[in-house]
Amino acid sequence: MNPALLVLEDGRVFHGAAYGAEGETFGEMVFNTGMTGYQETLTDPSYARQIVAMTSPHIGNTGVNDEDPESGRIQVAGYVVREPARVASNWRATGSLGSALRDQGVVGIAIPGTRALTRHLRDRGAMRAGIFSGAAAAAGPDALLERVRRSPSMEGADLARDVSTAEPYTVPAIGEKRFTVAAVDLGIKAMTPHRMAERGCEVHVLPATATSADILALDPDGVFFSNGPGDPSAAGYAVDALRGVLDAGKPFFGICFGNQIFGRALGLGTYKLRFGHRGINQPVQDRTTGKVDVSAHNHGFAVDAPADGPFDTPYGRAEVTHVNLNDGCVEGLRLLDRPAFSVQYHPEAAAGPHDASGLFDRFCEMMEGSR
Repeated sequence: MNPALLVLEDGRVFHGAAYGAEGETFGEMVFNTGMTGYQETLTDPSYARQIVAMTSPHIGNTGVNDEDPESGRIQVAGYVVREPARVASNWRATGSLGSALRDQGVVGIAIPGTRALTRHLRDRGAMRAGIFSGAAAAAGPDALLERVRRSPSMEGADLARDVSTAEPYTVPAIGEKRFTVAAVDLGIKAMTPHRMAERGCEVHVLPATATSADILALDPDGVFFSNGPGDPSAAGYAVDALRGVLDAGKPFFGICFGNQIFGRALGLGTYKLRFGHRGINQPVQDRTTGKVDVSAHNHGFAVDAPADGPFDTPYGRAEVTHVNLNDGCVEGLRLLDRPAFSVQYHPEAAAGPHDASGLFDRFCEMMEGSR
């Protein structure tokens, strides 16, 4: 393998070997704590413009296949691993991870210090970074650092419309159709409408810039806002659309970025987390039941909401329903006087865990109850 450099915004440099495509790439440096599901991570649109480091030491053992992608391409800006698999071995594999990265032009690096990198990010926070290999690395660390510092920040970034579908499409119900759902694609994963289709929902997936008029024209039984990348404060178009949906009284369910948009639609603020939550092992407590779910996360922003009881919004009373047990940040909201709720994590369980899959059932029950 050819040598490569990972250069962080604060001047820290990691030396390693090129993995995937050679060249250069820039993005926000983050880490993912999942021990499985690397293909789902790579193809999750929520990771747009991020360089993702995997804390699990061996990546690529099961290769890649045509069934697990969550979108039509690899979405990450760059990829950092400790030890790439030398051989892909799985009965479902159609190729190796390294080949897939090369074929799609994703620049990566293998470094021996992914633990040191993760500890550094936990101490200093997520930051801009660049990966450089081949001729791109010839300039030397000082010159490359200046280029990293000139790259765009995640704060203020409007990325949802970049990764969203360009045209509406429909995912038909599996079996008997029970509900019509309008799903706004802010960076949706393929498994999400599939989970709703399994429950008899005909899901109409709309572009991120869909207006409330576009959504309500479908006369849906319920409205869903998906996960997605970027800063929710830059997605005012989605906030406006959701306010129109709430004004109409339609049942609403949002996840991840959709949770943040819901918070802003209620008049709450959002803020950037120090290093975010990314992985499939995040503990979240449902404050209404005391139950703890291990959940899938991918977010760098959170909702700023009062956690000590109900609070007033333009749509009636609301409350925080879920909190993260690692840092106490808001993980769920609901209106008490209208059929609307959201969570900050991913209940579609791709890849795992399945603790939160019942949230889709709750959405269906809400739609049924609102008829």
